[in-house]
Amino acid sequence: MPTPATSTPLGDVDRIVDGGDMDCGSGLLLLITRAMRKLHEGDLLGICSAEPSVVTDLPVWADLVGHEVVARSTDGRDGPWWFTVRKVVRHQPDTIFTSGARTPVGQRLWLYTNFDCNLACTYCCAQSSPKAPARRLTPEVAAEALSEFRELGGVEVFLTGGEPFMHPELGDLVKAASGLQRTILTNAMVFARGQRRQTLEVMDRSVVLQVSLDSATPDLHDRQRGAGSWSKALAGIGQARSMGFRVRVAATLYDEDPGAVQALHTRLDAEGIDAADRIIRPVAQEGSADTGLHVSIDTLQPEPTITSDGAWWHPVAVTNPNMRIADAPLPLTEVFGVIRDTLAVQDAAARSGREVFRCA
Repeated sequence: MPTPATSTPLGDVDRIVDGGDMDCGSGLLLLITRAMRKLHEGDLLGICSAEPSVVTDLPVWADLVGHEVVARSTDGRDGPWWFTVRKVVRHQPDTIFTSGARTPVGQRLWLYTNFDCNLACTYCCAQSSPKAPARRLTPEVAAEALSEFRELGGVEVFLTGGEPFMHPELGDLVKAASGLQRTILTNAMVFARGQRRQTLEVMDRSVVLQVSLDSATPDLHDRQRGAGSWSKALAGIGQARSMGFRVRVAATLYDEDPGAVQALHTRLDAEGIDAADRIIRPVAQEGSADTGLHVSIDTLQPEPTITSDGAWWHPVAVTNPNMRIADAPLPLTEVFGVIRDTLAVQDAAARSGREVFRCA
């Protein structure tokens, strides 16, 4: 039982738990948790146990929850054994990166319209560039996918690339998504004139344009995306807004830089971009990026994504063969089914060892 005390064979502590012969799974961890709740950060808890398995299990538990085992008397074969554990409070780290709620599988669909792009960004997860094969999604495949998506209860669709406005039939792809919430991810550099401008002019104003802008000034943005790209992106934002489109802005950063992000927010305030329409995201170590956030099926919430030649777990991982769901974009029922079955296995693994004991 937990008792206020100050002396153990290992030295002074702020509180003691005598676990007797309980192991970690049969009640000891509950006693320890209750005692820890009465301590302040940095206080010491003395733990005494006569159960041999605790010698191995207690340090594992402490490491898992973040507390620090600062002393132990576990050399002898016979107990009791003593531990001194310092309480550590895990503080949620402040981050500049945007977070959000999980989207249930089946509500959101990503379409890679094409893979060619006017830019060759240093961190492009799709390895897009002017030299990349176009791999264009045809309007026929898009229409079939989006029709099935509606029938399955889909809500929103994101069209990305590459640079979607380099797809000569982008307008048809967007029309195929009518009735859904539609967002196009673009660098906003190529629709200033010509046929691409006409595509934009006739587009329904319910379509949202998400424009990439990495910094408040050209330095970082141009370093990551190419010389002169910052000023053209800013001009594209202004053009789209003047034409009546809602514009969201997404910045991609290798490092946490609160000062740079605050400067970007100040710039976006001046541009009239609503605070809710701003996204700050980290570089993922995928595609062209040599460094960044590691992602995998085990760590990444799925957002089903189709390309001209397959289906993928998430749009950030369309160059990763380990994240490929299918070798064809259709049918979506199969894509969603594989993802849901995978999630079910992961959830079952997370629940392993825990039983439901029904009393009512």
